[in-house]
Amino acid sequence: MAKKALNSLSAADLSGKRVFVRVDFNVPLDEQGKITDDTRIRAALPTIQYLTSNGAKVILASHFGRPKGKVVDSMRLTPVATRLSELLGQSVTKCDDCIGDAVASTIAGMKDGDVALLENVRFYAEEEKNNPEFSQKLASVADLYVNDAFGTAHRAHASTEGVTHYLNPSVAGFLIEKELQYLQGAIEEPQRPLAAIIGGSKVSSKITVIETLLEKVDKLLIGGGMIFTFYRARGLSVGKSLVEDEYVELAQKLEAKAKERGVELVLPTDVVVADNFAPDANAQTVSISNIPDGWMGLDIGPDSIKQFESALADCKTVIWNGPMGVFEFDKFAKGTEAVAKSLATLTGKGASTIVGGGDSVAAVEKVGLADQMSHISTGGGASLELLEGKVLPGIAALNDA
Repeated sequence: MAKKALNSLSAADLSGKRVFVRVDFNVPLDEQGKITDDTRIRAALPTIQYLTSNGAKVILASHFGRPKGKVVDSMRLTPVATRLSELLGQSVTKCDDCIGDAVASTIAGMKDGDVALLENVRFYAEEEKNNPEFSQKLASVADLYVNDAFGTAHRAHASTEGVTHYLNPSVAGFLIEKELQYLQGAIEEPQRPLAAIIGGSKVSSKITVIETLLEKVDKLLIGGGMIFTFYRARGLSVGKSLVEDEYVELAQKLEAKAKERGVELVLPTDVVVADNFAPDANAQTVSISNIPDGWMGLDIGPDSIKQFESALADCKTVIWNGPMGVFEFDKFAKGTEAVAKSLATLTGKGASTIVGGGDSVAAVEKVGLADQMSHISTGGGASLELLEGKVLPGIAALNDA
């Protein structure tokens, strides 16, 4: 995605304006309906507080879960409104719908600086279909649009792309600005050496990002279940470890491409293997050429951790996406924890460290090092697509500066 100068929220005239803000409040709940992680809500606060302090009437819209176009009571945004009220220190009006007369009447009664939260936009199938009439209904209650939902920017939905056709200006919120600054900046104008650490279970889900990164990085470190497809490509026996046979040839090509481009490709030299996929499985550490039959690799080993630390030591920019092993099981979390600690150390030495989405964010939070990274992305799929160089519809639709 070419770097695009977006109209900034700070340039918009806001006083008395009704501002439709797309946020990503898709947060996890426990069985009692309590929010277990409010990171995404807190990530939107700078934009919301800026709008209220500048006299805007703030209309917030979000999806929540996958209700598939029907009203599902357990996917209402009521707990989010409660938590947001606490974080903002002011009451947030929760609407029971996202379009219609009741919503219009609530918004007509808002004063400058008030905040209202619409109901889950995915209760309507038209949201994910990017239906123009539905987009128009969403837009009809507002004067301008702010997109601050980076986690859904890779989707062309009614509340992310459709509304921009009916609201002008359509600008980026502070969270999206920050995500683009870090993620695009790391790829387009990095401080070098630039390293990427790519983990996760499958090569297939990360092919495009690996191919794109090989054009940009100085070093590429690979961990997680996908390493076994690379080992199979080298003719090694990998026991019962996960292998995607249809990608073995591609793994060979990627290694050749790294060599040809002078990119240092770092694959683990040892692995922690288990006799079955369970938190209490029997485990042993073996070199990659000695994986026993019937055993499966579930983490990178201690030698690999040292090898990774050494490769990262001089790096000035590091992007990390995907865990090194099955970090949900404590016995197989050491590799992932070690990478998180390495990045925290590098941040302390002035490097720019960016953790992109999903499991790697969960891993960094589990180790308690989230605040020691330069930037933690709020979007898993969106951050991957941005690193792949794809156009994100929710961002492409915003006005240029």
